[in-house]
Amino acid sequence: MAREPEPGAPAEPTGAAADAAYPVEEIAAAWQRERPGTPVSSIGIVTPIWRLAKLLGDDRRRVLNGAGVDVATLDLLSVLRRGGPPYTLSTRELSRRSLLTAGAISQRVARAEREGLVARRPGGGRPRTVLVELTPAGHDLVESTVDQVLGREAELIQALTPGQQEQLAGLLRILLQDVQRRLGDDRISQVGEE
Repeated sequence: MAREPEPGAPAEPTGAAADAAYPVEEIAAAWQRERPGTPVSSIGIVTPIWRLAKLLGDDRRRVLNGAGVDVATLDLLSVLRRGGPPYTLSTRELSRRSLLTAGAISQRVARAEREGLVARRPGGGRPRTVLVELTPAGHDLVESTVDQVLGREAELIQALTPGQQEQLAGLLRILLQDVQRRLGDDRISQVGEE
């Protein structure tokens, strides 16, 4: 007799998905069979994170392609938009908030400027300071795109209850911060970027 799922619990897989074993468990079991003693505890965490990153990254790119913007440009525009009025930040601050190098920010700004989404101007007071301002076209693009992206991603994590989402977010924060500390690398880029 099938038991009733708990309210708010994720739906059980059906069809072929229910029949297939969870591949991560198969991978860990195969390593244990072939090389007893091999440390496999990370496989159940790292492998799904890599797979999720790939799936979520690909889906985000599809949504953004439909909106006519690329991931890097939307990231730049979003940092400016989240900064609040007057939607202007120095390239140094953009680099800090984006966790990207000055060179990467410079490339993103140049591309967005060519598309009329941002404007650059000299910063007042300090030599070599460059300010980047969101243009009306850039503002409109962020406004029309951010709900598409975040709404889609909210749909994709609906299998988790709000409590589970909060718990997972906290655990991922702890894991990310510790891995960054261990590797001495606090940069964050898109999956597959150098």
